[in-house]
Amino acid sequence: MNTESHSSRMTRRAFLASAATAGAGFVLLRQSASARTYQANEKVNVALIGVGGRGTWFLDNIPKMENVVAWCDVNRLKIDAAYKRLKGLSAKFAKSPNRWEVNAARAYDRLLRTGGVKTYSDFRKMLEEMDKQIDAIVVATPDHTHAVCSAAAMKAGKAVFCEKPLTRAVGESRALRELARKHKVATSMGNQGTYSGAFRRAMELIRKGTIGEVIEVHVWNSGGGADKKAPPKGTPPVPDTFAWDVWLGPAAERPYHPEWLRRNNWRDFGTCQLGNWGSHTANLAVMALKVHELWCGEEAKKPHPLIRVQAKTSGKNTLSFPRWEHVQWEVPARAEFGPIAINWYNGSAPGRQELLERVAKHAGDKDAGSLSFAGTYIVGTKGAIHATGHCMSFRLLPQDQYADVQRTRPETADRSRGPEQDWFAACRGGRPAWANFDYADALNEFLMLGNVATQFDSNLEFDPVECKITNNKAADALLRPEYRDGWTL
Repeated sequence: MNTESHSSRMTRRAFLASAATAGAGFVLLRQSASARTYQANEKVNVALIGVGGRGTWFLDNIPKMENVVAWCDVNRLKIDAAYKRLKGLSAKFAKSPNRWEVNAARAYDRLLRTGGVKTYSDFRKMLEEMDKQIDAIVVATPDHTHAVCSAAAMKAGKAVFCEKPLTRAVGESRALRELARKHKVATSMGNQGTYSGAFRRAMELIRKGTIGEVIEVHVWNSGGGADKKAPPKGTPPVPDTFAWDVWLGPAAERPYHPEWLRRNNWRDFGTCQLGNWGSHTANLAVMALKVHELWCGEEAKKPHPLIRVQAKTSGKNTLSFPRWEHVQWEVPARAEFGPIAINWYNGSAPGRQELLERVAKHAGDKDAGSLSFAGTYIVGTKGAIHATGHCMSFRLLPQDQYADVQRTRPETADRSRGPEQDWFAACRGGRPAWANFDYADALNEFLMLGNVATQFDSNLEFDPVECKITNNKAADALLRPEYRDGWTL
């Protein structure tokens, strides 16, 4: 039974809601804000929106860190599976010689007790009924509902951790950035590579000129798109255990079909590999080369520098995603960096295999087979960096030239305790998480521009300050999709 007084709850909630005010001016390596010690020692009350799929990571791990008070999922079967999963983990960890796992078992047991955690199918009802019991929200839903869940939470004064990609559409990301600034809440997006020692070390090396002036950037993924030519056929009944209207969220009304749930097959619901993997793999180049400063720098030059983006694809498809795509962003000069082209190859895009063979040769690999899934190749005038899909490990090339350079931990940048722990520290008044919504917005707008570009034959010009495509009205309209009645940011 919770004996905490109403006034103390409100004091804590007011503190947590105002903790990360520094996040509005995202700057790497900024100084820490101070926190009140007695409040910093209290547990943060967290609600999870989405407990299946990627949500199982948070289901397993957040109870080890903080106090989980509610679960929300549109699929009752996933709620049932969550209980079953935690029962199994609790039984397993209770007998562990590892104290951390024994403590985890106790946390799981608390959730499994009657009344230990409340469950919902609609996040709006959860926020309404449990407003005073929730300090922070984790969003792990399909891409198209990231924005509405996160926006509702921030408007209610909750800190938000949103899985990648931040949102499905460019304008949604901008709206979340502005809401985070307005409500002064701690935020973070879940691109885990950002928090690894190797990622931060690679960023340092690029910025200090270890590979020289950067002249080429290439990012790739083997996944490709589904290239669906028609919507699903038939109207099967909605399962009694599934809240279809809530799952559909802001998307246009349509009959239920299980094929719609394969979100990355459809533009209305997913972001394909640019959101699914680009959020990880392109992250190092965007952050290290300060591309985000075109968004986050409030003293932007006028006229605003434009980003130009164009795409070659296996064929235009406004319903689904092309089998392959090659997207190129022409990024103007910013901070101390000159103009640079960033290239994305998805699926069997022309030039991808030749690129992989080039990387393999540069690295001295026998063949390019091990490189095929995902990676980044950042080329400078003195050498290059090849990073893996999450950018959580990398090689300096040629390898013998950089044999003595340590690659596992930052030497000047902040070290991290992990994405969730850094976010919780921000909730308590510490430094903003590196992937807070100021940075995550810039990264996601950049990537989602690629998904807009794959629907047009022409070069698009984007103003990152105004969040506007300046030379194509039809493309600009896709930045802010229409929401169906009853849904808003």
